[in-house]
Amino acid sequence: MNILGITSYHESAAAAIVCDGKLVAACEEERFNRIKYWGGFPTLAVRFCMKEAGLKASDIDHIAIPRNPYARLGKKLLFALSMPSFAWKRTKDNTRYSKIPTTLEDALECDPASLKARVHRMEHHQAHMASAFFVSPFEDAAVFSIDSLGDFASCMWGSGNGSRMAIDGAVSFPHSLGMYYSAISQYLGFPKFGDEYKVMGLAAYGEPEYLDAFRKIVLYDEKKQSIDFRLDLKYFIHHTKNVPIVYPGNGKTAGRRRFYSDELARLFGPARNPEEPLEKWHRNLAASLQARLEEVYLGMLCNLAKKTGNRKVCLAGGVAFNCVANGKALESTPFEKVFVHPAAGDAGLAVGAAFYVWNQVLGKPRNFVMNHAYWGPDFHRGEIRSALESRGLSWGEHQVAELSEAELLEHAAGIIADGKILGWFQGRSEWGPRALGNRSIVADPRRPDMKEILNRRIKHREIFRPFAPSVLADATGDWFERSHPSPFMSLAYPVRPEKRELIPAPTHVDGTARLQTVTQEANPRYWGLIKAFEKQTGVPMVVNTSFNDNEPVVNRPEEALDCFLRTEMDAVILGNFLVKKSARKLQETIELDMETRRQALTSTAEGND
Repeated sequence: MNILGITSYHESAAAAIVCDGKLVAACEEERFNRIKYWGGFPTLAVRFCMKEAGLKASDIDHIAIPRNPYARLGKKLLFALSMPSFAWKRTKDNTRYSKIPTTLEDALECDPASLKARVHRMEHHQAHMASAFFVSPFEDAAVFSIDSLGDFASCMWGSGNGSRMAIDGAVSFPHSLGMYYSAISQYLGFPKFGDEYKVMGLAAYGEPEYLDAFRKIVLYDEKKQSIDFRLDLKYFIHHTKNVPIVYPGNGKTAGRRRFYSDELARLFGPARNPEEPLEKWHRNLAASLQARLEEVYLGMLCNLAKKTGNRKVCLAGGVAFNCVANGKALESTPFEKVFVHPAAGDAGLAVGAAFYVWNQVLGKPRNFVMNHAYWGPDFHRGEIRSALESRGLSWGEHQVAELSEAELLEHAAGIIADGKILGWFQGRSEWGPRALGNRSIVADPRRPDMKEILNRRIKHREIFRPFAPSVLADATGDWFERSHPSPFMSLAYPVRPEKRELIPAPTHVDGTARLQTVTQEANPRYWGLIKAFEKQTGVPMVVNTSFNDNEPVVNRPEEALDCFLRTEMDAVILGNFLVKKSARKLQETIELDMETRRQALTSTAEGND
């Protein structure tokens, strides 16, 4: 039985295919069309999944869509009566969702008569919960989904047992921790979709000076043992007008209208312009924002543990990307085991919807555990060689070599140990936004200046943003204060105090690190690279960041090579091919990058005049 899950007409469009209860392929559309957070129909992702599974249109038995416009209809009507100024414009979206089978026929270029699949629609948060529980290693667990908004709810909770989930409660729009975090991020001068990640990193540089004020903005009483919360809506305007996420028709993620009201400026002062420098009070505001999120989020988890009596929890939804809060769940709540879906945001709905149909709707037993995130495209030796030749890298000023497995790992570890920056392109691409050792840039964690080097020379982003360590799983407890697995880089742990000076590059200013634990079973080659680095240096980890430069993570070898050539990476390994830049070529790249940035600054300055 074949189930196609589709996330569309929302940010992070994606597709996934589940065959007889096992995930075969999953990928975001942005990896193919190179438009970040693409929100149209995932045509290319669907085609990839079908090809990977070896299926044609007539082989699809079920189509799973994680949207139900009839969910919470009564609450929507009551809200519309109480807030007549709110333009609840969902007719076009609902029409698009109803036409997905027809759109799918066009995407697959098939005869309409051949597509006979049954279409299922479920609530947004039910799909989120399914994405976490039904692929987790737990037979039973508490389940929690939390994000900005989906089908008029911002979070939902319940419990899972075997192949069934029970929904126990939800928080309805306009109350939303995701909207709260986005609104304050906008106020701090980070207006774009996804900028919340930046603010989470910034929070570590401040003190929660304004926490008492934030306790009045987000209302939650832990003593009542409630899993509910409320926003003081006078500080927000997201509920007073329609807030578009996607430009109509073309799927590009739009700039959002602001979510915060003028009342917030009256409380804290004028909002920061994105071009203005970050001052101490901005950092303290970010710290206060994060601290209040943690109080409410962890308080809700504590009460969920009490209500369910379970000591295992599965998390999904955009707020579940807050690795700092997730890491504290192990010490601040009764939960002893945590599983976070690697694509916890809305891309993950494609997988969740498919498994919701397989387990919850069809009642099929569970027979799959997501113990790795490598569900995207792979490229064989010939394709990589052709990409090298197409970029003129078989000869000339670059050193190109094809190595054996042992030579490859030894050379790669040596490059990193020498303080150089290495692009690492292997196997199937990762599902979700985190590079987990197949589409990664790796570097030496021992270098104090490596974070600045990566931010300035490779990633071209804010200097305060941290980088993650990939650590051998069995060495986790030796270097961090907790050893619970974090295979998808979704938990942040304190680095042991005596180890912080040894690995300054991935250690954040607050002494924590958002780590990825790596096992030989999940990724033998990446594990082998880190093991080789450990043999050379005594340190069982490398710095790991996504293989990209202000773009979606690279997908194809051509994209990896283009990123390598235009940035200051020293070397790249694609499959078994090692490419090194000559000293002269690297200097030319540095000079070109500096000139490009100088021209950009000059252009910006002239434009501001």
